[in-house]
Amino acid sequence: MLIIPAIDLKDGACVRLKQGVMDDSTVYGDDPVQMAARWVAAGTRRLHLVDLNGAFDGKPINGDAVTAIARAYPDLPIQIGGGIRNLDTIEHYITAGVQYLIIGTKAVKEPSFVTAACKAFPGHIIVGLDAKEGLVATDGWAEVSDIKATELAKRFEQDGVESIVYTDIARDGMMQGVNVEQTVAMAQASSIPVIASGGITNMEDIKALQAMASEGILGAITGRAIYEGTLDVAEAQRYCDQASNS
Repeated sequence: MLIIPAIDLKDGACVRLKQGVMDDSTVYGDDPVQMAARWVAAGTRRLHLVDLNGAFDGKPINGDAVTAIARAYPDLPIQIGGGIRNLDTIEHYITAGVQYLIIGTKAVKEPSFVTAACKAFPGHIIVGLDAKEGLVATDGWAEVSDIKATELAKRFEQDGVESIVYTDIARDGMMQGVNVEQTVAMAQASSIPVIASGGITNMEDIKALQAMASEGILGAITGRAIYEGTLDVAEAQRYCDQASNS
């Protein structure tokens, strides 16, 4: 299981939000490349970037920062979400050196776009499903639908989606622990590997997820916990590697 540090970009700075509220952000640094260097030094094997402005505006806003990180670490797989609503944006990011593109709101509102994106860029497309009490939320979590996240996951099974980033938005940025039960349910709902996101606080969360990794959990995204020091990236990745090898 991969430990995937999150770098959330807002107005060019590295921040974390509480439950996706743009006005409730904590700034952790103003140099995204320097922040990426910190997690690379800790031994991460993938980075999770979010263009927060892009998620709300529907188009890339912090693309320069994303490109700078990709150029600084050409061998590091990077996944980016936020404002990816057309094939041109996907092509731009892949050309810049980004490995994976996360389609969120557009995947819910226009599932056929995921099909087209997977066909045009096979192996590069991740679907981001954000849910509250199991129901899908969109538009920077401003809207909660009546669609079950597990049912939507099945819809993308035939498209060749690389993985699903599943976020429990009630827990995101709240340091209240990861929703293991919902994450496992998502992993069991389809054959697509799942990346857990939202609420990861400490090693107990990592151990709980790793214990269920064989159900189809590919990785765990962590943000506030690693910035506030309640979780150590190197220690967490070491634990997962040892657990999977034992």
